[in-house]
Amino acid sequence: MLNGKRILVVVPARGGSKGVKLKNIQPIMGIPLIGYAANVIKELDYVDRAVVSTDHEGIASTAESYDLAAPFRRPEHLSGDRIGDWDVLYHALKTMEEQDSCQYDVVVMLQPTSPLRTAEQVTEVVEKLIKNNYDSVWTVSETDSKNHPLNQFNIDPEGLLDYYDIATAKIVARQQLKPTYQRNGIAYAITRECLEANKEIKTLRGGKTAAHVIDGYVANIDTHFDLRLAEFLISEKSRGQ
Repeated sequence: MLNGKRILVVVPARGGSKGVKLKNIQPIMGIPLIGYAANVIKELDYVDRAVVSTDHEGIASTAESYDLAAPFRRPEHLSGDRIGDWDVLYHALKTMEEQDSCQYDVVVMLQPTSPLRTAEQVTEVVEKLIKNNYDSVWTVSETDSKNHPLNQFNIDPEGLLDYYDIATAKIVARQQLKPTYQRNGIAYAITRECLEANKEIKTLRGGKTAAHVIDGYVANIDTHFDLRLAEFLISEKSRGQ
């Protein structure tokens, strides 16, 4: 528990990833991605329960080898590539409340695809949620100015270039750009009440959703290149670079 709140951590890890096959158990520096999440969880002494939500036996057994419990299998209708985070977390919450005969107050999602996360970052997110009475808190990173929405363009069916936003025409220097932010998958903390209230719209964003900005580069694994980049960053970190 943390400040009287019962904490459930859910690591979502389906087996059908397309960009990188079985992405969630791909190794970096000899440790599978899900192992990095599990190792961080071991440092969170306030967590009441931590589980992996998966539909794949190989992922489940890998998680268990790193002491991350796999007490259920995600049903097929929640295992497609168009299933949202709300569905996965709500299913895990209800399943574990039934199995554990208790009610959890906060659900924390740790996606295996962010192997550079730290226990300190996760704790900061959970503490921010509880202390400020937010509905949810998401970690985000500032978007590089080269990828800013006002530096983006569309291509029409005839191959002609057009502004994504007409305001782009007024931008002559990156200093004119107002910072924007993107989710990085390091941590999401959501209250039980927020998940329940969002049954119709199925979102993790409540009326009071706060950002927790992570400085520096964050590896978020989608491709084989991301795996190699994460390996480089972890290697540099281990050498104190």
